[in-house]
Amino acid sequence: MRLLIFGLGYTAQALAARVRGAGGVVVGTTRDGRDGTIRFEDAAAVALELGVATHILSSVPPAGEVDPVLTRYGEALAATRSWLGYLSSTGVYGDTCGAWVDESAPIGHGRRNARAEADAAWQARGARVFRLPGIYGPGRSPLDRVASGSAHRVIAPGQVFSRAHVDDIVSGVIAGFDAPAGAYNIADDCPASQNAVVEYAARMLGMVPPSIVSLDALSPMARGFYAENRRVANGKAKRVLGWTPLYPDYRAGLRALSAMMSPPITKAAPAPVSGDQR
Repeated sequence: MRLLIFGLGYTAQALAARVRGAGGVVVGTTRDGRDGTIRFEDAAAVALELGVATHILSSVPPAGEVDPVLTRYGEALAATRSWLGYLSSTGVYGDTCGAWVDESAPIGHGRRNARAEADAAWQARGARVFRLPGIYGPGRSPLDRVASGSAHRVIAPGQVFSRAHVDDIVSGVIAGFDAPAGAYNIADDCPASQNAVVEYAARMLGMVPPSIVSLDALSPMARGFYAENRRVANGKAKRVLGWTPLYPDYRAGLRALSAMMSPPITKAAPAPVSGDQR
């Protein structure tokens, strides 16, 4: 396998490490070509890789109203016979008032219309489109935010979100290498409120839960995030990809991250939490 990744960010780096560990070759692009990557604007180098890649994945979000990868390299992608993949967002579903949503739902009715258009455009090219919720993992989790003092709780009764550990996203994408084209939700089994997750992380750290703030105190971007409320169903990924999340809820994911950290951060066993908030 030779995988070309447009946009070698957090999740894509985790995927690259897994593919390389299995003996594959991974080449990635970044804006400036740092750390041995290809500069995104280097059309000659990108064209060379497009010609030899067996798999091509984009993790590049829209810039304004356009998809940078399709805008610059769409013609070359149309001519390739390589496997195509795109990391999209469950934000394409918009607000469902807390209801469950799956891949059969319409997209483009929320605050991320450009993302929805890119999602549809990649599907039209025969890509496997992986719709991702809130991503967490090593170095980027509620444990890190609580420990650094940057976490907070928000007054948002009834608000729930879906999440996915980065390792589960990686395994979902890899499962998609042999799957039919189409959209797949890669999310955990247990949507939960942000407050519940932050409070659990604080208990694991032996810290007092962070302060509660009102929505009005948040940035416009953060308020937009809380304006949407949905539960993301992952049944299609389980059925078609044969994928199962290693971390089916945030508790399992945070416990695994805690075990990875050195020195151990858990001072005492976290108190039991009632209910799964489905």
